[in-house]
Amino acid sequence: MAERSLLDMDQHPDITALRARYDLAAEMPFAQVVSGLTFLGGLYLAISPWVVGFDGRTTLTVNNLITGIAVALLAVGFASAYSRTHGVTWVIPFIGLWTIIAPWVLPGHGATTSVAVNNPVVGFVIILCGLAGIGIGMMSLRRR
Repeated sequence: MAERSLLDMDQHPDITALRARYDLAAEMPFAQVVSGLTFLGGLYLAISPWVVGFDGRTTLTVNNLITGIAVALLAVGFASAYSRTHGVTWVIPFIGLWTIIAPWVLPGHGATTSVAVNNPVVGFVIILCGLAGIGIGMMSLRRR
């Protein structure tokens, strides 16, 4: 029986063309701005407990630090290898939504005015950046 040669999925012509389209979409100025704003939003979310002054609330402080770092790392991935990371762009809006509701859901503290303003505004910006990131992927699919 003759051995059947199988192509590695990374070598498949359709996958290569699709990745090339995603890379072209990621090189557009709009995509670069979105990636940069997403990174800055994540970075701000990570340091916001110390900037705004609610670092005494340990649960929310740790939450904002971890989710902010996650958003910033995802943004770096989108900026550097969008063709390989576009599949997780849907995570960013959910992190933004979590950021909005976290002060009222996490145990151990009530939402002060600074928290009640900071987290929803940052969460909304992260949601918008996430939706724009999803739109970048959709634009690359329309360019066939």
